[in-house]
Amino acid sequence: MRIVDVHNHFYPPAYLDALKRGESSVTLRYDTDGNPEIHYPGDYNVLVPGHREIAYRQGVLEKEGVDTQVITLTTPGTHVESPAVATRLAQLTNDDFARIVQERSPRFAALATLPLNDPAASLRELKRAHEELKLPGAMFFSNVNGVALADERFWPLYEYASSKGLVLHIHPTHPVGVEAMTEYWLMPLVGFLMDTTLAAGHLVFAGVPERFPNIKWVLSHLGGAVPYLVERFDRGYRAFADCRKNIRKPPSEYLKTWYYDTVNFNPKAVELAINFAGADHIMAGSDYPHAIGSIPLMKQTLADIGVSETDRAKILGANAARVYGL
Repeated sequence: MRIVDVHNHFYPPAYLDALKRGESSVTLRYDTDGNPEIHYPGDYNVLVPGHREIAYRQGVLEKEGVDTQVITLTTPGTHVESPAVATRLAQLTNDDFARIVQERSPRFAALATLPLNDPAASLRELKRAHEELKLPGAMFFSNVNGVALADERFWPLYEYASSKGLVLHIHPTHPVGVEAMTEYWLMPLVGFLMDTTLAAGHLVFAGVPERFPNIKWVLSHLGGAVPYLVERFDRGYRAFADCRKNIRKPPSEYLKTWYYDTVNFNPKAVELAINFAGADHIMAGSDYPHAIGSIPLMKQTLADIGVSETDRAKILGANAARVYGL
């Protein structure tokens, strides 16, 4: 069965070179093994070789039997910079991603990164990434420096994405209320999942998928808590007029059309998402090479779920091939 990993992360050389030159507000340090560390408010990432060496990474995929990875830039994202720097770093990243895809396809595909703190520049970069670089969409973060993705400043992006049927993959970032998550890695362990859930609920109730119906939305980490809490969204739709003013049907009807990556290594949790959205809307994800991610656990989880072999093949790779046009 073909394996396509839609949730994993890579820091391309041009982006890292810009950080080394001090062209960023994030802090670059090095650990005792010589790995770069990207520090930003509330968190940091240790860049092991899989994060930054594409040949090394390809060797890992070949060993693990992963046919394709859809690579993306991860936190902190470029939106933490000034608008001008954010735009430049996004362009550098997308150019490197396109080069990797061109040189190493079909092992790699990619989603664009955008300077989301400048919506007008983001629209220009999304158009360039899709029309010139041939990328199938972009990764969005769950909030943009505290601004909700449902905010109307982002609607021109959604209008373009819907007109082209693009993929928009929502990945969590610095959560709203992060001051309560400073111990025990609560930010990535709890806050990330809640911020994804908050972003999804807000987008739906604000009528974004109603207004822009052709976007292929992907939610990270099995949708946060969406499959578990969606019944409560529907109860809100029935109970509160505000929850009905922008949408014509219950939230679950929109969210069932979205896609969910399997970065949750509990087979029963994956089965819950399958029961909610259907096997056609679940796609394999590993979160490689973060310390909290794992290609072997991704593969083992999807071997252990109780589905037909036809559905397993869809989840492992066929769905992603269809959604991303691979």
